[in-house]
Amino acid sequence: MQGTQVAIIGAGPAGLLLGALLHKAGIANLILEQRSSDYVLSRIRAGILEQTTVALLEEAGVAERLHREGLVHSGIYLSFDGARQHIDLQKLTGGRAVTVYGQTEMTRDLMEARAAAGMTTLYEAEQVALHDITTDKPRVSYLRNGRREELRCDFIAGCDGFHGVSRQSIPAELLKTFERVYPFGWLGVLADTPPVAHELVYAHHPRGFALCSMRSKTRSRCYVQCSLSDSVEQWSDARFWDELRSRLDPATAAALQPAAAIEKSIAPLRSFVAEPMRHGRLFLAGDAAHIVPPTGAKGLNLAASDVRYLSRALIEHYRERSDAGLDQYSEKALRRVWRAERFSWTMTRLLHSFPEQGGFEQRLQRAELDYLFSSTAAQTSLAENYVGLALED
Repeated sequence: MQGTQVAIIGAGPAGLLLGALLHKAGIANLILEQRSSDYVLSRIRAGILEQTTVALLEEAGVAERLHREGLVHSGIYLSFDGARQHIDLQKLTGGRAVTVYGQTEMTRDLMEARAAAGMTTLYEAEQVALHDITTDKPRVSYLRNGRREELRCDFIAGCDGFHGVSRQSIPAELLKTFERVYPFGWLGVLADTPPVAHELVYAHHPRGFALCSMRSKTRSRCYVQCSLSDSVEQWSDARFWDELRSRLDPATAAALQPAAAIEKSIAPLRSFVAEPMRHGRLFLAGDAAHIVPPTGAKGLNLAASDVRYLSRALIEHYRERSDAGLDQYSEKALRRVWRAERFSWTMTRLLHSFPEQGGFEQRLQRAELDYLFSSTAAQTSLAENYVGLALED
């Protein structure tokens, strides 16, 4: 039977970042991951990082490549009714910005740093089960290389995503869940083609939402709202680029340069929150506890803020023998989660076409967009939320 101080379930960005921060503080940790490292790195995700997330990566000592290759964006564009409006994030928020850096690259940096530091990550650990989580001696069992093994620890951090075992280990009668499943998805295409603008373009159109994003100055990631009944096979490259162009304002559409898709996938959208984010010695973080639609670029940043709160609480426990931070973790994290859920829902409602919308709702949506295009106050509210609200100490 192995032993460690903190057992981390899941080797995604949340688990890896938590492990790096704990290691810097001298706290032993071991990560268990159901999938292979290659599979983890193959997952294509967004990568809009708030300054607080960048600061955490700096603290963890894994921000060198991010600063070298990441693209700092001081604004975003909104496209509507043939016009394009720039939202100056930096000006409206007193100098704050976001950084475009793919989640896959962030994960790679954290993996490489963990391996270089000699920290243990057990990939392809199957049939993970949590035991005695309401006692001061929790355990994690798992199957690896055909052998059943067990890990003793002081705490368990559940960073294993929406479908992971961590949240499922909390008795259903003790867990409240809140969910909204949206009646559409995002069809995303990754291609080696220059971005249509130097910053992201979010578009509303009667045919549906569209987004022109990027991974670098030569690689674009673009999306169109689609039906959940659609399949990737129904969308040829030509059909995708034609549909994207039709939803953009003329200036943005003219800059579009179609290219062969490197990756193409359809992602459903949902909002989800589980409360509380703690049960005994088990603490949930990231997608294990909450999901936001990607419209507001909050998913990865919420995971990072969870990790910030949890890492500081664990460090406080070991250094100061105080459990105040651990006791406050769930409440503090959930306050930020619900604010991000509100913003993500607002952006999703503003920019997408909903099948149940009637004429009245469509007119309200247009009025809201008109107001946003003309009101500094409305733009300031959007900008403050987009760059990320302040973290609690």
